[in-house]
Amino acid sequence: MIDVCLLGTGGMMPLPHRWLTSLMLRYNGTGILIDCGEGTQIAMRKKGWSAKPIDIICFTHYHADHISGLPGLLLTMGNAERTEPVTMIGPKGLKRVVDALRIIAPELPFEIIYHEIQDSTEVIECDGFTLTAFRVNHNVTCYGYTMTVKRAGRFDAERAKSREIPLKLWNRLQKGETIEEDGHLYTPDMVLGPQRKGLKLTYCTDTRPVEAIVTNAEGSDLFICEGMYGEPGMEEKAKEHRHMTFYEAALLAKKAGVGELWLTHYSPSLAYPGNYEGEVRKIFKKTIVAKDGRTETLKYTED
Repeated sequence: MIDVCLLGTGGMMPLPHRWLTSLMLRYNGTGILIDCGEGTQIAMRKKGWSAKPIDIICFTHYHADHISGLPGLLLTMGNAERTEPVTMIGPKGLKRVVDALRIIAPELPFEIIYHEIQDSTEVIECDGFTLTAFRVNHNVTCYGYTMTVKRAGRFDAERAKSREIPLKLWNRLQKGETIEEDGHLYTPDMVLGPQRKGLKLTYCTDTRPVEAIVTNAEGSDLFICEGMYGEPGMEEKAKEHRHMTFYEAALLAKKAGVGELWLTHYSPSLAYPGNYEGEVRKIFKKTIVAKDGRTETLKYTED
């Protein structure tokens, strides 16, 4: 299962009811934060989630509405007596940008490990899941992220017995380990059925529609995408500032065949984004015009 909380849905500047961009995920004891706009900590507190277990912080890009909340968050994590390293992932220049912000948070009880993305697409293997960063089209270098959790096939005891695999090895093989014992090589595929559907989540903001989004979001259970403008007639402004309208995001969701679309990163001029939900659903029915704090738990199907 992946716990998903869209902490902040605002773009450019915070509003009294809308904090800046941030998404938090929890999977198997690991906390992942994508972007850290102003108000991230407040939104997290309101939700009742803790900053201490955040192990990975990803940045789409380095505009202030996506990173301005970082120094305070790091201080909070330090004050919570976190000592385990924190991995940060982002475009080139990550260490330089974070070091500059840390002028007001210079001493931390944990190490920061920097992973600067070099290519247009980069796959990062984590503990039990994969993060794929893919470049999108904004006026600075910007990336979207896909989180994928693979799911092994069911354990087949009858199959293990028929192959005369020692009982003491079953658990290790079920966990994906390859074992050599007494001159025999035992592999997980000898005891597992076909791979089952896992979980997939894709997140991107601050971009024009590009094919890389469709490619990487394909089949995602949840697609979280910016919708800077919902009002009719904003197409040219979206193009000028390299953002998206609600309707462009919905078309991407439709092309990618995702399970559900959450819109986020609204312009501060868009006072009531929900007013346009009905129109967007004409393009992609399973669209949610999300508000701060929207939460869902992605669960495995029962197959």
